[in-house]
Amino acid sequence: MAGEKTDPERRLILWRFAPLAFVIVALLLGYAMGWHRYLTLDALADSREMLKAYVAAHPLLAPAVFALVYVATVAASFPAASLLTVAAGFLFGWLLGGMLVVVAATAGATLLFLAARTALGDVLRRWMCGRTARLAQGFEEGAFGYLLVLRLAPIFPFWIINIAPAFFNVRLKTYVAATALGIMPATFAYAYLGHGLDSVLMSAARSGRDLALADLVTPQLTVAFAALAVVAAIPLIIRKVRGKRLS
Repeated sequence: MAGEKTDPERRLILWRFAPLAFVIVALLLGYAMGWHRYLTLDALADSREMLKAYVAAHPLLAPAVFALVYVATVAASFPAASLLTVAAGFLFGWLLGGMLVVVAATAGATLLFLAARTALGDVLRRWMCGRTARLAQGFEEGAFGYLLVLRLAPIFPFWIINIAPAFFNVRLKTYVAATALGIMPATFAYAYLGHGLDSVLMSAARSGRDLALADLVTPQLTVAFAALAVVAAIPLIIRKVRGKRLS
């Protein structure tokens, strides 16, 4: 009958949604298994000696395992990127830890971007019309600049910025380049914080209180990230102003 989908069409739809479904299932499984309880500074403090010993005993395997865990965490949108970045600096030093995170975070974000684009990108683009379509066109034309600003600015959660470009016609290489470049300042800053985490943990232990990520991330650091985003936005603003004058 007309309108009924054939078996090949059904299989195609299933394959399109399979990556996004896998991400959702992985996220729900993580919470169901209680893995989020291990992604805290207190858990890191409790296991720091064991983790340090493992890194010392496996100088090649440990960074590889950490990178894979980071990729999976970001791809599943598990809210632990900042903590894992601090842990990278704590375990591997700010330079190696920062480089590991840049590569792993970019890979995980790209996997999520591809999953969302495969499942939803074409459908949502067909629904766009009027002002929404014009906004989408503006984003696509300046995708690298917009993505760079969004990555630098501490405004939106990391996972939202990973998915949002999938709804526009953003090229994969543009997404990867803007993501890798945009996360570098915060990544190395957080890794540097992690590099000096031992003294902070001992201070918290002496005072008898639990340690939170907010104890490490100062308002001055957040302002610095915002200032970087403003600097990155200047070329976009100039281009907009020039475009209006010429039109």
